[in-house]
Amino acid sequence: MSKIIIYTSNICPYCTMAKRLLDKKGASYSEINVDSKAGLRQEMMEKTQRRTVPQIFIGDLHVGGFDDLHALETKNELDPLLSL
Repeated sequence: MSKIIIYTSNICPYCTMAKRLLDKKGASYSEINVDSKAGLRQEMMEKTQRRTVPQIFIGDLHVGGFDDLHALETKNELDPLLSL
């Protein structure tokens, strides 16, 4: 299974939905809460060029946010990414 990193924040319903989808798939992930330490949001923004959470990486691929993750699931493209 590919390494998954998800940037989240404390109060974020889209983060919760993204984690639920990954949990449903049985995927393990590392969560980086950008509210937990100064500089983490800036790190995320530099990597993704986006300000919003969640931001999801599967391996080296920047998937994007929850809508992007859900779109992959809808198109049956998420499972192959998770099993790389």
